[in-house]
Amino acid sequence: MKKLLLLLLCLSALSCETKSPTFRTGFWRATLDVQDDKQLPFIFEVKDNETLVIQNAEERITVDEIEINGKEIRIQTPVFEGYFQGTFSDDGKQITGDFIKPSLDRVVPFQMIYGDGVRFSANRVGGRESASPAGRSGKKPTTTITGNWETVFSENGPEDTYIAKGIFRQDGRNVTGTFRTTTGDYRFLEGVIDGDQLQLSTFDGAHAFLFTATATDSTLQGYFYSGNHWKEPFRAKRNENYELPDAKDLTYIKEGYDGLAFTFPDADGTMVSLDDERYKNKVVLVQILGSWCPNCLEESKFYVDYIKQNPNPDFEIIGLAFEYAPTQEKAFTSIQRLKNRLGISYPILLAQHGSEDKKLAQEKLPMLNHIISYPTSIFIDKKGKVRRIHTGFNGAATGQKFLDFKTDFDQYVKKLLAE
Repeated sequence: MKKLLLLLLCLSALSCETKSPTFRTGFWRATLDVQDDKQLPFIFEVKDNETLVIQNAEERITVDEIEINGKEIRIQTPVFEGYFQGTFSDDGKQITGDFIKPSLDRVVPFQMIYGDGVRFSANRVGGRESASPAGRSGKKPTTTITGNWETVFSENGPEDTYIAKGIFRQDGRNVTGTFRTTTGDYRFLEGVIDGDQLQLSTFDGAHAFLFTATATDSTLQGYFYSGNHWKEPFRAKRNENYELPDAKDLTYIKEGYDGLAFTFPDADGTMVSLDDERYKNKVVLVQILGSWCPNCLEESKFYVDYIKQNPNPDFEIIGLAFEYAPTQEKAFTSIQRLKNRLGISYPILLAQHGSEDKKLAQEKLPMLNHIISYPTSIFIDKKGKVRRIHTGFNGAATGQKFLDFKTDFDQYVKKLLAE
């Protein structure tokens, strides 16, 4: 009898050990380890064991690929290849592990804590708990940063220096907004000001950004962290009238070339060219993109919606993908994942794999003076002439700029179609 009881107890213990924990519904706070002993926080809400929603300001990103095996959990980000691989604590209220991007060989440690829905609280410095908590209400801000900011990143490194426009809204301690650059925006940023200390972060499934700065009435001085592999300084000054160069003036066809020409394969191995019958006597939009690129994803969503709402047999879109996946097979897998997730009906060709390097990309399209942004969109009229090249994409986080872009895009496409 004693042996039987012992056996039953052992089986019961084994059953408890192997039973999968429940992914507790409600809010969780995740942090990614970045440089300088700082942490990059973001908030998500678990709906059930199969769905969670990441929150960045007004942005909501649904994640529906979650695998739980015993105490192990794998969370696959939507569209992108990055995933969280972690382990539940015994009480199921914490998860620790790594955020992994296989093709880039990047691994970022993370921690997720259940029941915490506060992105930045006053007792955290750089995302970590401070030794002297000041309370979750925080210090009263010494300034208000609502408005536009003329910004320079990596000012002391000429090869890396670039300009941006900060666009922010402040409500008490809470701050939302973004930085626009000549190549696109830095997504939906959300954070706080404690006293004169600004902290903003975002995580969109591919990019993990943290901005920290000291703020005055007229200046911001701080650092930009991307994952745990990149850090650069930035400074900004208040300038309500500041504007970036026009996105339509940055990339152009070089002298000596008649226009755009390429031949790249689709997923079936068919070589596709602008000379194909499908594109003759039509307005064609060529989208330079990468399946790994959040701005490209947002632009692709816009294009998908546009052609659904404005079907026209004389308007075509072709995507040219520049992928960092190491093999052609993996690159096409990523492209197909993007197409399936967004419902993209237009062809996306593989222009390059193994690197997303813009200099290499420009070699594939030598008629362009340069490629400085993913995405870049090239408008071609019915006669095959390049009429406009739009560098970058200003998404919904840029507010009015995005609305203006949508209006201008619609008017310009219809103008080309009417010719």
